[in-house]
Amino acid sequence: MCSFQNDSPARSRSSAQALYRIATTFSREGGDEWRPSGVVQRAGAASRGARPAACDARVHLRWGRQPSGTTFTTGGSSMSGRITRTLSLAGLVLGLVVPAHLGAQQARDGALPVPDANNHVELMVPMRDGVELATSVYVPEGDGTWPVIVERTPYSKARGAPKGQRLTAAGYVYVHQDSRGRFRSEGAYEPYQTDIADGYDTVEWAATQPWSNGKVGVTGRSAMGIHANLTAAGAPPHLAAAYVVTASESLFDESYFNGGVFREHFRGNFMRLQGKEDQIPIMKSRSIMDEQWKATDLIHHRRNITVPMFNLGGWYDMFAKGEVGNFVYLQNHGLDGARGNQKLWMGAWGHSPLDGDLEYPGDIPLGPRTFDFELPWFDYWLKEKDTGIMEMPAVTYYHMASARPGHTSSLNGFRQGDSWPPPSTMTRFYLQPGGGVSKTRPSGDTMAVSYVHDPDNPVPTFGGANYNNNRDFPITVGPVDQRQIGDRPDYLRFHSAPLDADLHVQGRIDVELWVATDVPDTDFMVKLVDVYPDGYEAIILDTALRTRFRYGREPADVEMMKPGRPTLLTIDLWSTSNTFERGHRLGVHVASSNAPRYEVNPSTGEAPGRSTLASRKATNTILLDQRRPSAIVLPIVAELPPAVDIP
Repeated sequence: MCSFQNDSPARSRSSAQALYRIATTFSREGGDEWRPSGVVQRAGAASRGARPAACDARVHLRWGRQPSGTTFTTGGSSMSGRITRTLSLAGLVLGLVVPAHLGAQQARDGALPVPDANNHVELMVPMRDGVELATSVYVPEGDGTWPVIVERTPYSKARGAPKGQRLTAAGYVYVHQDSRGRFRSEGAYEPYQTDIADGYDTVEWAATQPWSNGKVGVTGRSAMGIHANLTAAGAPPHLAAAYVVTASESLFDESYFNGGVFREHFRGNFMRLQGKEDQIPIMKSRSIMDEQWKATDLIHHRRNITVPMFNLGGWYDMFAKGEVGNFVYLQNHGLDGARGNQKLWMGAWGHSPLDGDLEYPGDIPLGPRTFDFELPWFDYWLKEKDTGIMEMPAVTYYHMASARPGHTSSLNGFRQGDSWPPPSTMTRFYLQPGGGVSKTRPSGDTMAVSYVHDPDNPVPTFGGANYNNNRDFPITVGPVDQRQIGDRPDYLRFHSAPLDADLHVQGRIDVELWVATDVPDTDFMVKLVDVYPDGYEAIILDTALRTRFRYGREPADVEMMKPGRPTLLTIDLWSTSNTFERGHRLGVHVASSNAPRYEVNPSTGEAPGRSTLASRKATNTILLDQRRPSAIVLPIVAELPPAVDIP
């Protein structure tokens, strides 16, 4: 048993022992090598194969403010390295801060302050390649071991105090870590490239600490949710469950591109905010799947996941495809431990608040709803408490319908089921030469409609699955009225006659477009629209496809268009749950630009991000004849399940 020196007055060991242990425990790095967690090992500081004996290591803890140069020692070797200097600049050692008013009390009774959300420990946790990641640890009051919840972030762990307070009060250790290359962590910042390995190492480190009972969960929303997904894909042996909010299954095809078209507003703005605008063309040029993309895409690694996951998302979220897709795959095809143990919750939400003149009654905004189920989920899987969460049906989703303020439909509300999608009949609704939509297949032989795409005058964005993340470059989100686009010749509207009965649509939707163009490469943007009796045109779904990627995104799949040759495009519009009510019209809108949501195709055929030629206009054609009909394929449900009350 190794003892550890504390250069402070004697203190009660009762409530603070866990904090002592955090700073003084040993962690296995590989093989039989052991060393103090959070201490940078230097040459000669330890011998391989030697476990701590009588006192092979010492960690000095000083309380309160310290001068620069505070020293850790191990194996008799003094180390006043980067970690100590960094912490000293903040006036603390290992993140343990004792306010002045507590110092006087401490002198009187010798009691150590009880750890809370602002009195935690910061460590540098080593990864397998020696890079150390800044990690805050929040420990419940008192002695014992607890289950651990890990969250990894590129947005600074300094924001973790409120969550640390909440989780420690619930009986969990909260481990909050800056991802590689971010804020106080070492290494190069290459988003998500090493997160499978780093997540694995962090979970296994946390599981072996003396404050841990060996059961670990991962959690996170958005980028942190992507970290959690990738950690689960690494299959750490001690990982027991995951709680993931609004996260993608494919960074490549959800976060950076949709259908091969660069997400100009979201991803471009993100890079501008990071001061990396000069790298936007480089990112645009990476529109073909490669090994680096595969390293970050969950769809290439989720076959390894072995744990229950709670996926929470929204129909207007920019990652809705992955939220649904990850659930469907793991629930039906996952490994033991994952298969059959998944939950999916989909609200009428976006990644940021919805715009437009619609409201969905009974739905709670994503912000307050985000972590409603986190503790019941982890209590069940990490504490073996019967919280009732596994008695919930596998899928809970908000079904949308007419939602004009003051005239909202009773069909709006939450529904539940044991699987997704619900049983349905796939039904084609054909685009008609006169601008209509119906189940009747066109009968003519040469019918088509053409328009001119001008890259210098793109169709403007109004709503959709966007993220309004930059006040200097705002964008609207969700079911915004498309009438704002106006009557443009390059924006085609196909609307059905007023429906004579409710049309319930639940599941994934495809659009089959027969097209031709006079340029080597162009884009097609498609929207599913609910047209209200008063004319309001609400987006339900929208996405894009670049024609060179119509056969796939691998290098061998890329094929340019042959001018004038008809070609069938199949466009995945993702999934929804919506009733087009009696008196409404079913709308399908088609264009070749949607800016700034998407990069505008210059029509030159050059590699994306490397254009040197002047942009040119493209004449694009939608074929609507008997041999080459264009259609939207809808999953029609005869009867909706009953609505459920959600507290």
